[in-house]
Amino acid sequence: MSKLTWNYTDSYEFMQHTRSGFPPAIVCVACNGGIQGRESHPALPETAEQIADSVYYAYQAGASMVHAHARNPKDLTQGARVADHWKSLDAMIRERCPDIIINYTTGGDLEMTMTERISSLSAKPEIASLNLTPDMSRFRLKQRDAPLPNPRDEREIDCCIPFTYGIIEQFAAEMKKRGIKPELEIYHPGGAWVIRNLIEKKLIAPPYLIQTVMGAQTASYPTPENLLQIVKEFPPGAIWLCSGIGPFQLPMITMGAIMGGHIRVGLEDNLYLRRGQQFKDNADAVRWAVRICTELNREVATPNQARAILGLPSSVC
Repeated sequence: MSKLTWNYTDSYEFMQHTRSGFPPAIVCVACNGGIQGRESHPALPETAEQIADSVYYAYQAGASMVHAHARNPKDLTQGARVADHWKSLDAMIRERCPDIIINYTTGGDLEMTMTERISSLSAKPEIASLNLTPDMSRFRLKQRDAPLPNPRDEREIDCCIPFTYGIIEQFAAEMKKRGIKPELEIYHPGGAWVIRNLIEKKLIAPPYLIQTVMGAQTASYPTPENLLQIVKEFPPGAIWLCSGIGPFQLPMITMGAIMGGHIRVGLEDNLYLRRGQQFKDNADAVRWAVRICTELNREVATPNQARAILGLPSSVC
């Protein structure tokens, strides 16, 4: 296997890896989110059983990692707020996909307390997302009609999740204590300051898993130039996971695959294969990503290969 970490924007290293081969590409499936549900797409999983089934089919299609949001079974429009809901989901995913890498959110939904956001860590995922900057957005949430459970009217959302240096340090310290690898979510170059702070405080260790989130509101504009600028700010020893939101997913993950990074797809980030045509389900999105990697002569990583790349144990305890 090729060298697993390098400077992704170094011309000579890029040419060397182009000749000798890049490491296998990790495909992460972001199977659902903490906000929209089946009112937006009929295959967007909400219950623990639906999420676990969706993950299984995505795993069969080539995903070696899953990023998931458990939901509150009493109100499926809300994210899970207690450890038991996360543990129940975790058991179902593990039963169907024993070796997949599990990556849970600490972003949650729009109305959680910070304590509720880190309830996911009680399920002991191997990886958990860690937002590096405040998350500000404004959008219209689609009406949810019966017979879907927990119907609601259309809503306009205007909010900010106030991640601060202190909160981020607290989350990172909790992950370190539990042996969970943070997925450092960087939305614009300013997140590099926070990564440096976490390294200086010895709250994270290499290889650093850094995900560029391109196309989210108040993130950097999702252009090749801006993507390259963010990647230039990575510390040595970084593993890069590239995501794109909505119509920006295709160009962003293709850039990531070309440059030797790893990619994230799934119905949390993007519902559409192309204008007017939705993905059938998460597995459909994963097959699309696998095809991109194959066309670029990138091998798609198995879960064991992905574990080696990320410095994770080769088996689940």
